[in-house]
Amino acid sequence: MDIQVVLTENDPKLGKRGQVIKVSSGYAQNYLFPHKKAQPATPAALKQYEAEKTKQLKGEAERLSQARAAAERLKAAPLRLELAAGEGEKLFGAVTAQHILDTLQAQGIRLDRKSIHLEEPIKKLGIHEVACRLHPEVSVTLRLEVVKK
Repeated sequence: MDIQVVLTENDPKLGKRGQVIKVSSGYAQNYLFPHKKAQPATPAALKQYEAEKTKQLKGEAERLSQARAAAERLKAAPLRLELAAGEGEKLFGAVTAQHILDTLQAQGIRLDRKSIHLEEPIKKLGIHEVACRLHPEVSVTLRLEVVKK
């Protein structure tokens, strides 16, 4: 006999948290319920997960709007790093994501280090493009100018 349950956590084989699925009663009683992976699909449980889903969607929309605003600020922000360099325009060391973050923070823009994606460390003077992923739907390319100190 199959019963309906609400998943309490994400599972790659079963589905996402809050999703209602049909499983055999033995599987639910012997595995899902004891491991707290699901609970019976009662009206109260469904209402709780609907409220949680609504709250999560509202939070996601807010994060998206914040990411878009940050992308606009990043496009307008001039990025210029002054670093020591030797002959042939080669830097002593390399520009890392932390260097870029420090420059942005000096301008009042706060980002997570993981949002800055360098294909490879920048080791030469000049103008470079740096990819910055602020949100799964929002990416921006920063224009970074590296000059000799």
